[in-house]
Amino acid sequence: MTQPNFREEAERLYDDMVQMRRDFHMHPELGFEETRTSQIVATTLQDLGMEVQQGIAQTGVVGILDGPKDGPTVMLRFDMDALPIQEDNKVEYASQNPGVMHACGHDGHTTMGLTLARIMAQYQDKIAGRLKFVFQPAEEGLGGAFAMIADGVLNDPKPDVAFAMHLWTPEKFGNVRVVEGPCMSSSSVFTLTVQGKGGHGAAPHLAVDPVLAAAHIVAALQSIVSRNVNPQDSVVVSIGQFIAGTTFNVIPDKAILKGTVRSYNNDLHRMIYRRILEMATKMADAFSCSATMETIAIVQAVVNAPEPTKMVQKAVEQVIGAERLVEKRTMASEDMGFFLDEIPGCYFFIGAGDDDRGQYPHHHPKFDFNERAMVNGVTVMGQAVANYVMNHVN
Repeated sequence: MTQPNFREEAERLYDDMVQMRRDFHMHPELGFEETRTSQIVATTLQDLGMEVQQGIAQTGVVGILDGPKDGPTVMLRFDMDALPIQEDNKVEYASQNPGVMHACGHDGHTTMGLTLARIMAQYQDKIAGRLKFVFQPAEEGLGGAFAMIADGVLNDPKPDVAFAMHLWTPEKFGNVRVVEGPCMSSSSVFTLTVQGKGGHGAAPHLAVDPVLAAAHIVAALQSIVSRNVNPQDSVVVSIGQFIAGTTFNVIPDKAILKGTVRSYNNDLHRMIYRRILEMATKMADAFSCSATMETIAIVQAVVNAPEPTKMVQKAVEQVIGAERLVEKRTMASEDMGFFLDEIPGCYFFIGAGDDDRGQYPHHHPKFDFNERAMVNGVTVMGQAVANYVMNHVN
């Protein structure tokens, strides 16, 4: 046998996975603060005989598993951080860290990464090349991937291909989403400050009302997608915060709007921002106000390369079944795009929807996932990796 049976191996380790995942879930840590998690990761990888590097981007960990023969360097990335959310699940493994929760599945990602490391270490003599296990901090909007790249994670050795996966509750358990090209959108944040002139609510004619101007701006911005974007392109413009005033009877001197833009195309992204600024400034001027804009680019689109994507799709067909393969994108965002901008690779989604526990979305205080999905994640990624480094080893 040149390759392990990843399904059998993952099933054998399932109880261990559940125990590990629930331990991580009970002890969540925010981005760049994953000291307990990273120490468990490092100790586990060291116990497997890997060459381990710690402290990359503060709390990141890398483990290298070298095979006896030459071959490609395959990078496997797993994120570790939790979110600043107070958990509302009534389960025995609920977060013990007030105000912090694994509400996105990263506890499962870390668990799958360590489980796959255990399996691959048993078959080290079958590997042609090397595996680079990358456990990343601070994926949730804090730039962990970029920080790891700045710290040299893509050097010594440089990966030839990279893989990552996400447990995904919007997808039915048993399915696997794999799509070539853009699979997650770029994401950026903008802040519009609408400046007016404050005054008493009983005498609005003596004030210049920025709330009125900002309200019209919110409505106007919704026309950008419907009137400036090709209907065949995917774009989202959303306002998530409207901040103005401190009491009911005072017209404030300014209003602040905060929102996000999502797209798969960088040129289109820039056009959207040009239109936001044009519309905001002109609409504000129509109400005798002024408007300024600040932007923050958070992450770029996650774009899957053709060859690695075909390899993952082949793995799904081999170990899950072609009927379970789903080609579908999402407008959610992820900083894996920084890695895939440097290294060809594939980011895919493991269906983890669980109707028995209620279908709460990612980043919700009641978020949870079907733990059986971790078996599928280890199975698919393991097979994809094996297709690279174990095909020609006797």
